[in-house]
Amino acid sequence: MESETGGTTGRTDDGRLKVLLPLPFDAPLDYLPGELKLGPGDIVRVPLGGRDVTGVVWDSSGHQAARPVAASRLRPVIEKIDVPALCDVTRRFVDWVANYTLTPAGSVLRMVLSTPAALAPAPVKQLYVNTGPPPARLTPGRRQVLDVLVDQKPRGVREIAEIAMVGEGVVRGLVDAGTLRPVTVSVDAPFTPPDPAVAGPVLTPGQATAADALVDAVRAREFAPILLEGVTGSGKTEVYFEAVAAALAEDAAQVLVLLPEIALTSQWLERFEARFGAAPVEWHSDLSQAERRRAWRAVARGEARVVVGARSALFLPFCALRLIIVDEEHDPSFKQEDGVIYQARDMAVVRARLGALPVVLASATPSLETLYNVAAGRYRRLHLPDRHGDAELPAVTTIDMRRVAPERGRFLAPPLVEALDATFRAGEQALLFLNRRGYAPLTLCRTCGHRFECPNCSAWLVEHRYQGRLMCHHCGYEQTPPAACPACEAEDTLVACGPGVERIAEEVAERFPDARRLVLSSDMAQSPARLAAAIASITNHQVDCVIGTQMVTKGYHFPRLTLVGVVDADLGLAGGDLRAAERTYQQLAQVAGRAGREALKGRVLLQTYMPEHPVMAALISGDREAFIAAEMAAREAQGMPPYGRLAALILSGEDGEAVARLARRLGRTAPRGDGIAVLGPVTAPMAMVRGRHRWRLLMKARRDVPIQKEIRAWLARAGGEKGVRVVVDIDPYSFL
Repeated sequence: MESETGGTTGRTDDGRLKVLLPLPFDAPLDYLPGELKLGPGDIVRVPLGGRDVTGVVWDSSGHQAARPVAASRLRPVIEKIDVPALCDVTRRFVDWVANYTLTPAGSVLRMVLSTPAALAPAPVKQLYVNTGPPPARLTPGRRQVLDVLVDQKPRGVREIAEIAMVGEGVVRGLVDAGTLRPVTVSVDAPFTPPDPAVAGPVLTPGQATAADALVDAVRAREFAPILLEGVTGSGKTEVYFEAVAAALAEDAAQVLVLLPEIALTSQWLERFEARFGAAPVEWHSDLSQAERRRAWRAVARGEARVVVGARSALFLPFCALRLIIVDEEHDPSFKQEDGVIYQARDMAVVRARLGALPVVLASATPSLETLYNVAAGRYRRLHLPDRHGDAELPAVTTIDMRRVAPERGRFLAPPLVEALDATFRAGEQALLFLNRRGYAPLTLCRTCGHRFECPNCSAWLVEHRYQGRLMCHHCGYEQTPPAACPACEAEDTLVACGPGVERIAEEVAERFPDARRLVLSSDMAQSPARLAAAIASITNHQVDCVIGTQMVTKGYHFPRLTLVGVVDADLGLAGGDLRAAERTYQQLAQVAGRAGREALKGRVLLQTYMPEHPVMAALISGDREAFIAAEMAAREAQGMPPYGRLAALILSGEDGEAVARLARRLGRTAPRGDGIAVLGPVTAPMAMVRGRHRWRLLMKARRDVPIQKEIRAWLARAGGEKGVRVVVDIDPYSFL
């Protein structure tokens, strides 16, 4: 029997009700429905031990309890919560993600039910309307109040008094007289729906062709993964806005737009509001609990027509999703590295397949995984090869640091300094890019060589001179820089080694004291409002030189920015990360794309000790296809993603010996067979994080190997170790 929300009834043959709890349980628990009429997707409160917890009535098929509880011991559901049920697609998505990532289904459900306040009745407030008899005595003040309320819009006492320009006592007098009568309304005001009829900008022929293809995909209402590829500044956003408009033209249809870091996208939000006449519903970690409650309930009720969010927005309880867009699909921020470990870009494609809807992956520098799927015919590709309007791509050149070194104690080479001087003289803007926060990555003692290390992690403490702190970027530990070396007690011997963005800003200030500077990093923009103000100051040319981290690669458009200088173009190439070259190319191409986005021509200077590296050669020549072909060939020869599959096992615990024991046992019991190789165990490059010792193993397999099945059997063979946590990372992006 089908329920209203799809799927089975949620009951077994003997009347048991399956309820999945947002706890690390692999399967639903059994309850009795009692007198309640319940179906799959209904959100309920149930007893668990000595407490009450929230859960979701789950489908009866697909989950088998390890040890069924006797019917006599089952407890009834306490109540059904008055919120919309989770639809069939959402429930199937939870199960799919759990099976793929080897995560308990309850842990995935917890991401869906991430806002407990949304499951309680929304708070209400009392407002007033003019629906009672006129007052016996009509003073001028009372007349002003009644004139304000002629529109019959409910308002609070203070708001009425402020608009009528009277004291609150006048308003309360009308309440006491019965003229103003109370109405109870939710404190959560409804979101203004975007208007698809608002005219957008005139598209170029190339943009129009791509937009028409996306609109057709929306109207077809079928699963369609599409890569929207275009050079930086080609107008990809305006193209996929046409698909958003097409989806909004359907009754009750919802759209999800995923951005790498929603708190960093003030310009995108401004463009959306200008295009559709209303802001989208936002979903990210900077929202208050009240804002999260309002957004979650609006999504569940179908009132949130367009949601823009970070990766977690993928797990909101959409009921009528018709389009998903993943902007900057290549961005590593889409990989969730803790809790439930998943790649939001890939899970967005899964969500679209389950819901039979199009998913648009937009990027100027697509990931190799996406390009592989295009080549295999799984994804369609739409290409925008030219910048919008008269803008041209900037010229890219390298500065060979082996031949043209900066002055001692400085980090900007003479050619870059000269380019900065010419840019400032021309009244234009420059961007200096260094993907390293703080002032210096290492502080040491000149006398004894002592280095400041985090007591909880295998990491150096980074100096943040603006804040006067030494900080660990892994666990958050911080301390005040001491006056003397803690090892040899020598005074005035501590020196900063290497540059961070703060140190580069210091050098710019010394060389160009009249240039207006702004450091743009996550340390300096700790709230969306503060960041939006900073972006506006750059856009309005209140800043001459921006010194920024990867934050500045996120699609910003600064009309007068003509020079980009990359302080250390080699930074991302160190280490054994298989994606090092790909990521470095993507990052440098994206930051280079900030230059010359309008009529003023741009140029990019890369400071490098490896000008012959394929990444640098591709950026200079603009021959991205050759670089991609070489990377693909190398991956294929080694059987690495996207041609093969990887899965990492990360072990951690406070007892280093226990961690090592389990790691070695996993090594001895590792799968052996055709198409499978296990590397390790070895201590992790980050051997300790937050006081926990860490070991790693890496499974490498052919694409046709069912790695989840192999890993489940492997973990069962090896058993566990008290106090040791084993985390499985399917498709790892980090190897630390």
